[in-house]
Amino acid sequence: MSYSIAEIANALSAKYVGDGTLRVTNASEPVDSDVNSLALAMSDKYCLDLASGEARAAVLLTGTSWNELGLSAAILIDRPRHAISKLTKFFYKTPGSNSGIHPTSVIDKSARVQEDASIGAFVCIGSDVEIGFGANIGSHVSIGNHTKIGKNSIIGNGVHIEEGIIIGDNFRVQSGSVIGSDGFSFVTKDEADVEGVRKNLGKRDKLNEQTWLRIYSLGSVKIGSDVELGSNVSIDRGTIRNTVIGNRTKIDNLVHIGHNVRIGDDCLICGQVGIAGSSEIGNRVILGGQCGVNDNIFVGDDVIAGGATKIFTNAPKGRVLLGYPGVKMETHIEMQKALRRLPRFMRKNSK
Repeated sequence: MSYSIAEIANALSAKYVGDGTLRVTNASEPVDSDVNSLALAMSDKYCLDLASGEARAAVLLTGTSWNELGLSAAILIDRPRHAISKLTKFFYKTPGSNSGIHPTSVIDKSARVQEDASIGAFVCIGSDVEIGFGANIGSHVSIGNHTKIGKNSIIGNGVHIEEGIIIGDNFRVQSGSVIGSDGFSFVTKDEADVEGVRKNLGKRDKLNEQTWLRIYSLGSVKIGSDVELGSNVSIDRGTIRNTVIGNRTKIDNLVHIGHNVRIGDDCLICGQVGIAGSSEIGNRVILGGQCGVNDNIFVGDDVIAGGATKIFTNAPKGRVLLGYPGVKMETHIEMQKALRRLPRFMRKNSK
């Protein structure tokens, strides 16, 4: 399918110059472009690469001399990554869309699935399930009884959504994720060693031989609207209250969210983050890759934690954290400087 430069510029809310009727079929980097490509040349480096490709049209930064680059048309933008977001959405085609309901799927008679749904092979949908308009469900997905999913959901292959989960509109989840597994919650009849160690900061008076008893998960998971999950995300259901993910929050691959966790709106949770049970994450929080959040603490609104930061105590609103344990970023930098100076300091003072 082809699109005119004018159509694409309108989708990007951008201006175009040159021949707006010129049509393209795809977006590409300049060196890989052919005559049907819209080249993405939003930096000096990529502008130089235009000579190596065959593109007749490109997306350029405002102020670039497009006609000197030998182009027939150009779309002019100010913020490259924002433009890429709109451009990729424009060209994107949902996998498996408009394929109907596969004959191998098993859908309980009491489930309410809209007629326009696309449901892949070997999908299992339980009783009293509600799935809104525009659903696109990949193969080998299971959706447990009494679960409710809003409109325009895109659910990747092999996703498992357990019983009684509530999910808003425009939900998107990649392959292999599990939503609503039991929380990892166990207790001993008397005080366990780990409880004493935590209370006494490592001191152990005696060793106790005790058996772990399960605390069952009676809560659910509630996910807001416009939420996206990567692949192999695991979200535990709550013990009594629900585990909650706020509106427009985006969660990367291989993230684990423990039972009773509450995450606010517009958060960005990067790959391999682990959030322990009963923690509360505010709005617009960003957790870099491999961050860890201790149980039963809060992370305030607008906190940013750099990659591999371990947050053991409450983090106030707006704090920027780094390190193990997580401290203010400027404090962490000073600590690292001091650590690098330590060998020289020790040599100097040992004489």
